[in-house]
Amino acid sequence: MPATIPVTADAVVIDLEGTTSAAGFILGDLYDYARPRLEEVLGRDDGPVREARRQAIAESGIAEDASDAEVADALRALMASDVKSTPLKTLQGIIWAEGFAAGEITSHFFDDAPPRLRAWHERGIRLAVYSSGSVTSQKPWFRHAPQGDLSAIVEAWFDTANAGPKKEPASYERIAEALGTDPDRTLFLTDHPEEVAAARAAGWQVVALDREGEPWAGSDFAAAGAPAVASFDEIEVAS
Repeated sequence: MPATIPVTADAVVIDLEGTTSAAGFILGDLYDYARPRLEEVLGRDDGPVREARRQAIAESGIAEDASDAEVADALRALMASDVKSTPLKTLQGIIWAEGFAAGEITSHFFDDAPPRLRAWHERGIRLAVYSSGSVTSQKPWFRHAPQGDLSAIVEAWFDTANAGPKKEPASYERIAEALGTDPDRTLFLTDHPEEVAAARAAGWQVVALDREGEPWAGSDFAAAGAPAVASFDEIEVAS
């Protein structure tokens, strides 16, 4: 049985894709659900949608008077390359939240993640999420976990819109400030070596998830500044 890595922390901040949940599920089932629905959402007269549309046009460099179909095509091109685009994530979040509410889609969590998250919460460890996916999509993702509603144990939600890019140390500084935690007593769990390096540069503790079959499996996480584990069962957090 693998050795357990002990960590002393007041808060644990978790990434989603490749860390708590399979990237293939997000890039497959959920992307497939969102693709045909982008044009309809873009046509809505809604503040967040209008802003996401404006940002998408600016990002893609298409004409300001582009049709909803043209903007949707530009966003689908970003999806094909898995570009971490804030307006795309905003619109996907809206679509997924509606899909979860309608019972048309469900989320995915590795079996080892929910029991550990619940145990840490019961011990008084604060839990937060930091994902490139929008907060709009994060909350129903946790609410509709196959292992039961996990949203109530998460106290704060961060994405690239309210915290900043995940590969920049300043984003982690903002999150620690928002949580009111000392960086050296804040733990980040991620599967991405560049996110490891950014969080470490901000003074955080980091444990990398090196899960077989995930996009960043086998990366040199030690060089980025973190030990690596294959599951949450190998991490023991105490305050």
